[in-house]
Amino acid sequence: METTSDQGDPRIRLEFDAPVAVLTVSRADKLNALDAAMVEALADACRRIERRDDIRAVILTGAEGKAFSAGGDIEAWSGEPPEDFGRFWVREGHEAFDRLARLRQPVIAVLNGHALGGGLELAACADLRIAEVHVKIGQPETGLGIIPGWSGTQRAVRRFGSQLVRRMALFGEVFAAEEALRLGLVDQVAKKGEGLSMARAIASTVAKRGPLATETTKMLVNMAEGEEVGRVGEALAGMLAANSAELREGISAFREKRPADFGKKSKD
Repeated sequence: METTSDQGDPRIRLEFDAPVAVLTVSRADKLNALDAAMVEALADACRRIERRDDIRAVILTGAEGKAFSAGGDIEAWSGEPPEDFGRFWVREGHEAFDRLARLRQPVIAVLNGHALGGGLELAACADLRIAEVHVKIGQPETGLGIIPGWSGTQRAVRRFGSQLVRRMALFGEVFAAEEALRLGLVDQVAKKGEGLSMARAIASTVAKRGPLATETTKMLVNMAEGEEVGRVGEALAGMLAANSAELREGISAFREKRPADFGKKSKD
């Protein structure tokens, strides 16, 4: 097993055990809350995962403790000037979470502790969520006088539905694991301490499926959700074009410094 930490930050731990990668937010003493350096390291970890052709599924979890993740570290953002809060904290969080949500590999989140606020926003980036039975889930941000700023009113609505987000974000409802399962916030419930083994079994099944078909299907589902319409459309079209006789002729013509003959090559 290969274990790394990006940008020298051990609080974002990335383990490659092909065909599975395990991404762990490792800051249990702070409820696995994210500061700016961790957000940057999360984005970098996703870039590394994307480049690994031997990785077919990703497990996202938190270091063992009370929380899967408490989201953004209040001490890290509360002193920011309002303009910097919007320019950097919110924007860079979006960039990292978007990269996680758009990983070409399916992502399985193991909620081995409470997922509140940004922790739920982090879990919403996954394609499947497993909650251990003791976990609670909610969006308490408005109780602090702040909004759910890492797509808690956007991706969370697309994944869970607007009324459920209203109940959490506006009215402060917090759901236990079994209720979260009934409502569709999570997909499976595991006994305490067994979420990771359940995720590994699911990841093993995913790894046996066609990798290109799985990747393309995930892109199409994301596009249907409105997750990344422009990028998905261009990526799929690019894949088609990159495998075409036209491109091969165009590149040959460029290298040979001659006009391209697309009519001839398209008939070959």
